[in-house]
Amino acid sequence: MYRVTLPDLGAFDVWRDSARTLASHGVRPEDVLWQRGESADLFDAAPPPSGPGAAQVTATKDFLSLAKSVLCHSASEAPGLLYHALYRHQDDPGALGNPADPLTRKLARLQKAVSRDVHKMHAFVRFREVPSSGNRRAFGAWFEPDHLILEKATPFFAKRFGDMDWTIATPQAVARFEDGALTFHPPAPRPDLPEDASEALWSTYFANIFNPARIHLQAMRSEMPLKYWKNLPETRLIPEMLENAEARVAAMRAALPTTAPARAERILERLQPGPVADLPASLGEAQVAAAHCRRCGLCEAATQTVWGDGDPDAGIMIVGEQPGDQEDLAGRPFVGPAGQVLKEAMAQAELGPVWLTNAVKHFKFRTTGKRRIHQAPNRGEIDHCRWWLDLERRFIKPRLTLALGATAAYALTGDASPLRARRGMVETARDGGPVLVTWHPSFTLRQSGQAAVQARAELVEDLTKLRAMQAQT
Repeated sequence: MYRVTLPDLGAFDVWRDSARTLASHGVRPEDVLWQRGESADLFDAAPPPSGPGAAQVTATKDFLSLAKSVLCHSASEAPGLLYHALYRHQDDPGALGNPADPLTRKLARLQKAVSRDVHKMHAFVRFREVPSSGNRRAFGAWFEPDHLILEKATPFFAKRFGDMDWTIATPQAVARFEDGALTFHPPAPRPDLPEDASEALWSTYFANIFNPARIHLQAMRSEMPLKYWKNLPETRLIPEMLENAEARVAAMRAALPTTAPARAERILERLQPGPVADLPASLGEAQVAAAHCRRCGLCEAATQTVWGDGDPDAGIMIVGEQPGDQEDLAGRPFVGPAGQVLKEAMAQAELGPVWLTNAVKHFKFRTTGKRRIHQAPNRGEIDHCRWWLDLERRFIKPRLTLALGATAAYALTGDASPLRARRGMVETARDGGPVLVTWHPSFTLRQSGQAAVQARAELVEDLTKLRAMQAQT
């Protein structure tokens, strides 16, 4: 059994050197005790070997970045979990890339907690000016983080406030920035920091930007937890502002103009959609109406609305996720690579005419150079576009529906559970019709080797099942 003691300051360098040495000797994670400070342990344990072992130890930049964050977490298990990940990484480099892996999820949770704590420190540190003996102004601050983030968080302040000297004290350690040099020191008693002249100006600004009509106490406490309030000069104003909020909102309402200015009519005319009926009476009218859709922001960047296509009397509707790059340019669904895979699979399954459409009618993407890279629609975008899908289904009246992928399955059934367990199963649509769930053709394109062969075979299998179901209706 080996023991490694990590200091409160410089823990990452000690952990990295010790972990590399232990892993090079093949020491298993369960044979190492990791602790912080000089806390005693009931088990007899030796220090790590003095020199490297025979095995070569490798770690990616992403892993080292993860380790720097996770080691800031106050949980005693953090160093051991990281060593376990490093030890496993030597035989299975891709394990940390699997978001379903339990160890990966634990490390991600720890990293997220540390990142949130760093964000809170950047937001809620309040400097107060203190006497200075040199030519540079000096400031001090006290902060109580949840984790050991001082070394990780303070370079931000060194970049932002490089023209002044400052000290940030925490219960765990102290950071000092003097003459452009950032140093770290053991903890010291909480400093007595006097109020300075800038606090009155800041409090005035804070009170004047407060909007009483947008009070959301739960969100306020989430973004500015009560534990930080005692160190923030502006928080002393919050109780009074909340108490007067209702009266201020009433005064704001009373001050509103009773008639719209002349320019409002011109703006509203410009924002009017095309001349379409509120509720289309036919499939053609629905397509025209969808071309003017402004139900979500996807219409702003997409080339056009991509409506369904095919045989409206076929009795089968196949629903995908959203148009891709080629579909967005052509204005028709399934004309790109995924569409070719689908049509080949339909031919193998000997499936006849169908109606092809998507759960979301606009192409969502991000740009990389001149390329438009697909991005999956979020839950809100799917829900907004379901109005058009429901309208489309009302006119098509499909007897059977095939959901290609998780987005289509959610839009049709309201069930957002993982697709793997549902593939090949028949579920019930929101409007009561049967829905067969299968892979999206693009999923088969993202696979390689035997996985791609199997995914495509399962797609053909489900299309064949759809044809058999059609023969029974």
